Amino acid sequence: MASVTSASLPSRASRQDGASPLAEIRGFWQQFLSRAFNPYRPELHYMRGPGPAFRAKQGATSPRQSA
Repeated sequence: MASVTSASLPSRASRQDGASPLAEIRGFWQQFLSRAFNPYRPELHYMRGPGPAFRAKQGATSPRQSA
């Protein structure tokens, strides 16, 4: 599951580059969409234990099969 973090929008006093409010809104949505729909999910790549290749190589059986 992707996590979304929020950030406060800059106030008018801190906007010194003359950016329009429309450009700020557009930038916010671009950043939001790029983070919300990022296809990389690192939790899918974490190893959760030995798999079938390890068991075949070591000759080990799972506890469910040996009982």
